[in-house]
Amino acid sequence: MIRTRLTYVPLEVADQFEDFIIKRDVQVLDAVKAKTRDYSTLSLLKLLYQLKGNSMTFSELYSKSKIRMKKSFLNYLHLCVDYRFIEKEAIGPNMIYSITDKGRTMLNLFIQKNDWVNNIGNISSDMSQKEIQVSN
Repeated sequence: MIRTRLTYVPLEVADQFEDFIIKRDVQVLDAVKAKTRDYSTLSLLKLLYQLKGNSMTFSELYSKSKIRMKKSFLNYLHLCVDYRFIEKEAIGPNMIYSITDKGRTMLNLFIQKNDWVNNIGNISSDMSQKEIQVSN
């Protein structure tokens, strides 16, 4: 049985990975409070999705990921670094985090899966409309 969790999800992530969202609740600024499934995978995707466009400092990534418990954030961040989905580099007093090619590949697999599922839904809807037209 998959356990569900109530968490905050950045709006872009929630829109991109709707199959992880069981029920949306209130929107708070740029995040939505939601009951989610497969929380660990979603947390990894939150981190990778934030880094897909540009590198970030630790503080920026923590804030934008919406992983509210710092210990959980650190665990997921270390997992991503250990598996080389994310790399870190010290620049001056800051640690800068960037997505790696391996991390981008993993993120794209989930994005493509979501796009494929959405396209199948659109095809089914289009086919139903054509069946209705044919029967009339």
